[in-house]
Amino acid sequence: MTIYEKALEFIPAGATVGLGSGRASTEFIKLLGARVKAGFKVRGGVPTSEASGKLATELGIPVLSLEDAMPLDVAIDGADEWDPDLNLIKGYGRALVREKVVEAASKKLVILVGPGKDVKVLGEKGKLPVEVVPLALPLARSKLKEFGWEPVLWMTADGKRALTDNGNYILDCAIPRDRLIHRPAEVEARILAIPGVLGTGLFLGMTDVLLVGDKDFHQIEERRRKGT
Repeated sequence: MTIYEKALEFIPAGATVGLGSGRASTEFIKLLGARVKAGFKVRGGVPTSEASGKLATELGIPVLSLEDAMPLDVAIDGADEWDPDLNLIKGYGRALVREKVVEAASKKLVILVGPGKDVKVLGEKGKLPVEVVPLALPLARSKLKEFGWEPVLWMTADGKRALTDNGNYILDCAIPRDRLIHRPAEVEARILAIPGVLGTGLFLGMTDVLLVGDKDFHQIEERRRKGT
């Protein structure tokens, strides 16, 4: 069984579903769309990116606004890092703020990851995305350097400043090995205190179930948040 197939078991008939962004989420949306086409009923999905919404529509999954769907029954998404406490770094796919909003509005968050995403301390993969309103870019860049990181502006392939679906910039904070995130809650609070920062790729205490797949995404492990 793949982690995508396993994730379907967490979706009851008639559910509202948060649809994540990125590779794992795309594969899950494709599978959910096939099930819907075969007769499985869901009330609809709330996409975390324009790309996920477009894919859901193409596959016949009803797309809902967050206002119409709250509270969502479950959200399904991927992650870029996960630690032993099931804290995450997300956002390499550039949808971190929308993902956090939709997933905070969900009763359950199921995370799908392939091999090599586990870390002992967040930041070991060397990057933390931070979304910033355009006006605040110079301030945020200066303040983030005080963490001992190197904030690098996300650019398009042709060298222009890239924008998120929200119309904002992302600073990819390069994290050296001696500046890992040992106290993620404190770090999150410090970053969010910078005026103009909308969100970070730190997803703390949100994961209910984490499904780990092998290189072919067949399930090899399931972890649950303590108490669930």
